[in-house]
Amino acid sequence: MTETRGMIGARLPRPEARRFVAGNGRYTDDIAIGGVGQVAFLRSPHAHARIASIDVSVAKASPGVIAVVTADDLAAICTPWQTKLAMLPSHISPEQFPLARGEATWQGEAVVAVVAESRAQAEDAIELIGVAWAELPAIGSIDAAAATDAAKVSTQLAGNLGLDHVFKAGDPGTAFEQAHVVVEHEFSFGRQTGVTLEPRAIIADFDARTRKLTVQHSHQVPNQMREIFAAQFGLSFSDVHVITPDVGGAFGMKLSAYPDEMAVAAIAILLGRPVKFVADRLESFVSDVHAREARVKSRLAVDGDGHLLAMDVAVLSGMGAYSSYPRGSLGEGLQAVHMSAAAYRLPIFNGTLRSYFQNKVPSGVLRAVGQPIATTVTEQLLDLAARKLDIDPADIRRRNYAASDEKNTRSAAGTVLSQLSLDRCHDKLLELMDYEALRRDQAELRQQGIYRGIGLAAFIEQTGVGPALYGSQQVRVSAHESCRLSLEASGGIRCATSITDQGQGTMTALRQIVGETLGVDIGAVEIVCGDTTSAPFGGGAWASRGTALGGEAALRAARKLRGSILAIAGSILQAQPHELRIEAGKIVNAAGMPQLSIADVAARAHYQSHTLPLDDLPPLEFAETYAPRDLPYFVSNGIQAAHVEVDAGLGAIRILGFWVVDDCGTVINPLLVDEQIRGGVVQGIGAALYEQCIYNEDAQLENGTLADYLVPMASEMPDIHVAHVETPISATTLGARGVGEAGAVAAAAAIWTAVNDALSPFGAVVTQQPITPEHVLDCIDQAKS
Repeated sequence: MTETRGMIGARLPRPEARRFVAGNGRYTDDIAIGGVGQVAFLRSPHAHARIASIDVSVAKASPGVIAVVTADDLAAICTPWQTKLAMLPSHISPEQFPLARGEATWQGEAVVAVVAESRAQAEDAIELIGVAWAELPAIGSIDAAAATDAAKVSTQLAGNLGLDHVFKAGDPGTAFEQAHVVVEHEFSFGRQTGVTLEPRAIIADFDARTRKLTVQHSHQVPNQMREIFAAQFGLSFSDVHVITPDVGGAFGMKLSAYPDEMAVAAIAILLGRPVKFVADRLESFVSDVHAREARVKSRLAVDGDGHLLAMDVAVLSGMGAYSSYPRGSLGEGLQAVHMSAAAYRLPIFNGTLRSYFQNKVPSGVLRAVGQPIATTVTEQLLDLAARKLDIDPADIRRRNYAASDEKNTRSAAGTVLSQLSLDRCHDKLLELMDYEALRRDQAELRQQGIYRGIGLAAFIEQTGVGPALYGSQQVRVSAHESCRLSLEASGGIRCATSITDQGQGTMTALRQIVGETLGVDIGAVEIVCGDTTSAPFGGGAWASRGTALGGEAALRAARKLRGSILAIAGSILQAQPHELRIEAGKIVNAAGMPQLSIADVAARAHYQSHTLPLDDLPPLEFAETYAPRDLPYFVSNGIQAAHVEVDAGLGAIRILGFWVVDDCGTVINPLLVDEQIRGGVVQGIGAALYEQCIYNEDAQLENGTLADYLVPMASEMPDIHVAHVETPISATTLGARGVGEAGAVAAAAAIWTAVNDALSPFGAVVTQQPITPEHVLDCIDQAKS
């Protein structure tokens, strides 16, 4: 628990927000470096093709062109890399190169790089490159990849199956035979992508004299990329410097090592000059990782009182052409299996996963990784069972929630649970949304031919992921977070942190933790982050772990620094340190009288320490590192509800209201937490109703612009009401769990169940995401027939 509840728990605005909304952010593309060459890529127009030859002679002579670079040119600079996960030895991925070498395996794969004085000149030169393609069979759908006679996605592969995984707990056969009710359903989830406001961007500069590589990168994990650049380019770790300036959104999409970005860094080494690449929006659609593509068959066994007996989940997942590096493309499918029914008591579970390579953009991390799929499947099955048993959807959930007071238990599918509050969240949600009133209104409106639905979705969110995830896979991704806290000579506090900020406001949360602990205003806390030279080593912000882990490190460092400040102040005032405290930057005595400022203490310690009556000067800087030891991750939990109206004649869906009750432990800043939840809900709404990367049978992306790929706009966003239950996690002194993905975990599930609730008078149940008007009408027609 926190020591006080002053600044921690306050709704403080982000100091940097004014700079961002005024257009004064400093993003990678805003960084001006003299002599920088602009990089553009010739990308494969084919989903799968052999590259017979490449003629760059004309392009090299094009105005402004500095260099034209192929895979062969970079072979001496960059060694290939391959995604391997130690705990899943059956999974392998083709070797990857910065540029396609001999074979292109998805439409959009970078093949040739042109470096020119301007981006326009580079793009003009691309038109002059001659590539002799020999098209090969392209595999787009999961079914095509799984066919027994399927062509291979890559000539490097022996087959298209990337992972065959089974998890079983108990005997599902007997449970299903003895169940009072068995419901089953099929689900299809379309591909999504991150659509960050700031696209991927990188500037690389190599000093051939010192052999030092400096990379400015719109990325989430500078230390991971430092490791990868050093390894693939044969540089020492200390010779690589990675900086992530302001980053305009990431959502997990900026966790991978992208081949085209590796190419940019390799080109900088090859040419010995700075080069820059910024993906345009079309490139983003065909080169950013995608996610969510899956098909699921599932069934649920329930007794006569609505208690869950067993669940069977079979997931087919699409991975794209490669397993993204270094974390792999398996997380989506694995989480879809292992997070199923995580919020509920379930004794028996059977889960299978088969992940397939395809001639599509590699899939990768996107906010909540597989958890929305697991939640949607679970919640929809619960509603189907409730309908058969004539139990209210809220009641069947209430009867089955996982125990709230147990530590370190596991769900039937293997998810580690600890200190949940699902019952309390449930009760608070029903009160917040006035569930009974909405049900009464629903019944009355149905008599008038108005079809409204109420959807519920309880959820577990994996947050604060520690070293047990990637460490056991032998993937070199740091999972601890560090803080180096210093008392500056001016009296200011310098907080260098390993976590990063891609728009979450994490740095404001850190300021609050440090400010609260030291008794200073958040304006006195200077944050240093996103720079591998000036910030300490650590993982960065991903998997809802920035504040939960980085905040704990900051709290521990702040407590130690407070001890030093009070010890020095005590020596000056001839008082015992425990008789003093710090308030508003002042040293206050036992009588509550201000005696000194922190600036006074700092000045004496830094400039006149010989005058202090101390044997040794206490440290003025502390470094603390934290990673969970007893838990692989912290779980947050909560419940969401959607209220929708479906036009049975047009298939249109209108969201009337949305509610979330979330428990992320100690809430450091409710304003930031609510923003995170609302942002996640909007992404979940996008997944449920709008977003989908549409491919044709030849694995060509057909909607690569924001005119065709629909994301929720302001007019599609309902009022999102957020409330909290706080159950501090006992594994840390701070008590904070993560919250960054909570909104996205269950929002789509709440929309699914709400739409199907609205369609229940027709006996129709939707089966695919996004839930388009056409699909709604098809489901109604099928139910009528």
